[in-house]
Amino acid sequence: MATSTYTVTGMTCGHCVGSVQQEIGKIDGVTSVDVDLASGLVKVESAAPIAAAAVVAAVDEAGYEVAS
Repeated sequence: MATSTYTVTGMTCGHCVGSVQQEIGKIDGVTSVDVDLASGLVKVESAAPIAAAAVVAAVDEAGYEVAS
């Protein structure tokens, strides 16, 4: 089990959270996505390590940005 944490900017509501969860959840191997709207923290759990670039691309697809 691997866990990674990212900070996502631009989320303002529950719909934003759902969009981010849905897009990251499409990545092969992802088992859980926990998004905290207030802090912008996104915790991604997976069976094996997931490339950060895949998560960044998924967040971008949802219309938001991973803070650098």
